[in-house]
Amino acid sequence: MISEKINQAIELIKNSSHTTAFTGAGISVESGIPPFRGENGLWSKIDPVFLDSRYFYRYPEKSWKLIKEIFYDFFGKARPNNAHYALAELENKGLLNAIITQNIDNLHQQAGSKEVIEFHGTSRRLVCTNCGRQFEATKELLDILPPKCINCSGILKPDFVFFGEPIPESASSHSFKEAEIADVFVLIGTTGEIQPASTIPVIAKNNGARIIEINIKASNYTNSITDVFLEGKATEIMINLLNLTLKTI
Repeated sequence: MISEKINQAIELIKNSSHTTAFTGAGISVESGIPPFRGENGLWSKIDPVFLDSRYFYRYPEKSWKLIKEIFYDFFGKARPNNAHYALAELENKGLLNAIITQNIDNLHQQAGSKEVIEFHGTSRRLVCTNCGRQFEATKELLDILPPKCINCSGILKPDFVFFGEPIPESASSHSFKEAEIADVFVLIGTTGEIQPASTIPVIAKNNGARIIEINIKASNYTNSITDVFLEGKATEIMINLLNLTLKTI
């Protein structure tokens, strides 16, 4: 059954004039980054209040202690897995036009993907809460917490979306544009629970896109908008999908 569905997915990708991938936390689990929500999610073990924007501005040192431990000392050791590399190779072969990711881990770029829209921002950059200047998140800047701007001494914040903050306008507009123009949307490791990101594949479907979904279990999308559901690990399915697609072109 899975081979028949793989063949359906291959035909959709081969015949598409514009294919977009839409990735969530599930694609990075096999790189050692746990999901945030769910039974074994990070938020079941740690109170996420430290990522609330109001809490951060009131207690920056407390927030930064956990931010550094989780997003830089722990997640910073993660490396791309075969699903990330497969997406980069599909782009390289002209079979994938863009990736919209809800993740902030930079693993798509490390794998070689070029057209990556970071819907929730990125941990690789820091931004000054005073003057707005941006910096690469280097070890030197993170040695003293909270890190300070070398321009104005303002407190630096990771350049990703905290609770209570809006989605960056550029990322939002580019993502919804993809939902308007894509023929095929490939959903990987996303549950469809996080707003407003979860609306993007729905908009793509309403605009005529065919939906390929890769996940270890059914999501909010599976029985509502998905055309081809490939159940299993992202690494295994993406490598299989890549290799079989390349054999047929």
